[in-house]
Amino acid sequence: MANAVFIAGDWGTSNLRLSLVDADGAVLDTRGGPGAAAVPAGGFPDTVRGLLADWDAAHGRLPLLLCGMVGSTLGWAEVPYVAAPAGAAEIAGHLHAIDLPFESGGGRAVYIAPGVKGTNLQGAPDVMRGEETQVLGALITHPDLATGDHLLCLPGTHSKWVDLSDGRITGFTTALSGEIYALLSKHSTLARGAQPWDGTPDAGFREGLARVATAGADILHLLFETRARQMAGVLTAKDALGFLSGLVIGGDVAATLARHKALGRAAPARVVLVGAPALNTLYTLALASHGVASLALDGAEQSTAGLLAYFRRL
Repeated sequence: MANAVFIAGDWGTSNLRLSLVDADGAVLDTRGGPGAAAVPAGGFPDTVRGLLADWDAAHGRLPLLLCGMVGSTLGWAEVPYVAAPAGAAEIAGHLHAIDLPFESGGGRAVYIAPGVKGTNLQGAPDVMRGEETQVLGALITHPDLATGDHLLCLPGTHSKWVDLSDGRITGFTTALSGEIYALLSKHSTLARGAQPWDGTPDAGFREGLARVATAGADILHLLFETRARQMAGVLTAKDALGFLSGLVIGGDVAATLARHKALGRAAPARVVLVGAPALNTLYTLALASHGVASLALDGAEQSTAGLLAYFRRL
């Protein structure tokens, strides 16, 4: 078995994913933990000590490299954003180092990645934490992305559309797609009486995509159809939440493509998706409904690869 050389951690608001990684970037073991929002004030050191105790016993106290909301005001330490354009050199050059002590003596080197701040397609400020590491990971796993211009989409609670030029993040736009869907599906009249949806691209989801493709990206004038179509008997309770998701994701894609066109940019020949496989599938279909090809990459794998890139620059 290969020897582990560091521990990678993607520490978001709701979840922590830890990976034991060897020098080639292979993941030897994984485990989860509480999100940053669930860790009490001052509790990050003890949380890490407890989660990694058995790995420490087997491998020694390996360096721990972290990205995500752990570097925000909710996290262990607030790490300032790096301004775009930014690539691996700029981001890795601003890692925040922490020496984590142990009562038994010695310590562990901890490094927290900064986020990136930039300008969105509307010319307004935008920020990201964690996604920048996934983008840099994609450059490791797919070196062809390191040259030329590429458009990446990182679907999630706050989906990011990232402009990449010669391996550097030049700008990005955040869409509140995941959070909007969660709020509407749980706390609005749109979903009243709707049956649970498993997130697969069913007939309802595809119908939502088709509706956006024909009616346009102004989903504020489409969302209530989730309710009205049920009342009219043309949308079943089983398909309602899928339809709603199709409207939201379809609207996200349509609005992005429309904004590119308004700015005089050529339509992207391909969008690189970096996210959870299930979400990648939904966005692949949404892009295809507009004639845009996609390449889907697993977000967790890219995060680990990005943290490996930081480790190699220590």
